[in-house]
Amino acid sequence: MKKISLLLFVALIWGGLLSDILLAQDDDCCPEEDKYGREDELLPMEWEKQMFNLNEKKAALLGQLSVSNKELERLKSQSADLDKQLIDAENALYSSVGMNKSSLSEFRKKFEETEKKINNKLGTCEDAKKMYFNEIESSKAKCLPEFFSRYQSMKVKLDSWCKEAVKTGQYTVVKGDCLWKISGKKEIYSNSNYWPKLWEANEEGVISAPAHTPKKVTNPNLIYPGQVLKVPALSDEDLKKLNSLSYVMKNQKAANDFKKEQKQKSKTLKGNIKKNKVNKSDVKKEVKKDLKKDVKKDDKKSDPKK
Repeated sequence: MKKISLLLFVALIWGGLLSDILLAQDDDCCPEEDKYGREDELLPMEWEKQMFNLNEKKAALLGQLSVSNKELERLKSQSADLDKQLIDAENALYSSVGMNKSSLSEFRKKFEETEKKINNKLGTCEDAKKMYFNEIESSKAKCLPEFFSRYQSMKVKLDSWCKEAVKTGQYTVVKGDCLWKISGKKEIYSNSNYWPKLWEANEEGVISAPAHTPKKVTNPNLIYPGQVLKVPALSDEDLKKLNSLSYVMKNQKAANDFKKEQKQKSKTLKGNIKKNKVNKSDVKKEVKKDLKKDVKKDDKKSDPKK
């Protein structure tokens, strides 16, 4: 009996333990919150809620895009109106100075060309007036904001240039001068290589010269103190010619030929001296006589009364 009771007791305990184990496995296998599927899956209600929210955001963004497109169209229309007003204002401005867009473009081209010529002193001030300062000065277009301050500056520089040109119209030779040195002076041409222009201008006659001094520069290597040389202004054509290598070489050759000729005359004279045993004082007198004869000839040619 005791054995039966003990067996029943053990059976009851095992039965309770088995039921607890089975119930625990049910709870772990299918938790209450995941009875409709896996934990990472949305419930139909939650999915529908999210779709509703996203559709609402989409509708709001489409509304904003529509408003932005309307604003963009408004700004484009406003920009087109402003562009038209600008064109109308420009045309009115051009009309006020008697020009249109095409003629103003031509005026601008002439203005820039003349401005460059005056700023760099290309050619002569008279050339600059003809091409095209006088035309610019007589045009109302110079009063446009684009040109007015530049025109005033250009006018001041041109006036100064023309005054300098009057000053440099002549030059009085001093001891130690030569055409190359004179041409390089700042108040003359500021370029020694332009000396052929001085020779060319004075080859047929200088402005004036002291008594017993040649009145022509027939030899570019021979100029005399007191001679007043002509200093002509340089035109564009002169500058082109003077900067030509062939022209410079040609004049240099002529100058060298004069030197050779003079050396030859000197040798011949010395040879004659030795032959005739003439003393040096007689030679000097002879040279002075020849020089005076040349001067008198020049004086007669330059003085119509004689």
